[in-house]
Amino acid sequence: MSERFAFGENWRRFLGDLSDERIDEAQWSLVDMLGDGRQFEGRHFFDIGCGSGLFSLAARNLGAEVVSIDFDPESVECARYLKEKYHPGDEKWRIMRGSVLDREFMAQCGQADIVYSWGVLHHTGSMWEAMANALDAVADRGLVHLAIYNDQGGYSDRWKTIKRWYVGMPKWARPLLCTAVLVVREAKPTLGQLLRLRNPWNYWMSKKQERGMSFWTNVADWVGGYPFEVAKPEEVFDFCRARGFVLLRLRTNRGEAGCNEFVLRKGGVV
Repeated sequence: MSERFAFGENWRRFLGDLSDERIDEAQWSLVDMLGDGRQFEGRHFFDIGCGSGLFSLAARNLGAEVVSIDFDPESVECARYLKEKYHPGDEKWRIMRGSVLDREFMAQCGQADIVYSWGVLHHTGSMWEAMANALDAVADRGLVHLAIYNDQGGYSDRWKTIKRWYVGMPKWARPLLCTAVLVVREAKPTLGQLLRLRNPWNYWMSKKQERGMSFWTNVADWVGGYPFEVAKPEEVFDFCRARGFVLLRLRTNRGEAGCNEFVLRKGGVV
């Protein structure tokens, strides 16, 4: 199937609601997983699948020299918009269109002290090849921060089917599918709000997303994000260890839907 989810279109809508608070949250999420702010000063940060450009912006604000890439042209334009708004004319932030699956292109990008690819590689259509290329982009003693969808067996297979439905249906019908999925996922907590005599609308509108993300943007991404692959935490760990990486941090999703996060160092010991 050749159809893909329009990630860039989704990110363009997200930027319409981007606030200073969300930018601060994005910066905090980088520091939380990768070290204090001094970890970024003067380091080379490679954002693979930059999406909205938010985390490239966060890394640049923290003092890193940034290279942002994305396969989706609209995502590239989103990143360029943020650069021109917050760092106009900045020669230490480069933005390019390209695929992590293109080894020649990746070689031209060079290696980086910090490679960041959050929730991206499992949407390429060739996750393990993409992961290998991302790991090759890490400089010696450098760090890589990955987030990969958790493998839940049959549950993941059902989600893949839903995502294929989404990209195959007319655009006008896609919001209906998102709404149906949202209703099913939120039925239990919404009922809990009603039983406590609370307004469920206030609960929905107050849902705060980590990393500066938007709840509504994430719903569309989760329902429609295709291609879609998954991996168990130990599979990602074994794959990276075989290529000379040491695990520094692991944040699992406790066996539920969503991403497991990995921070690994290339070479050396902890």
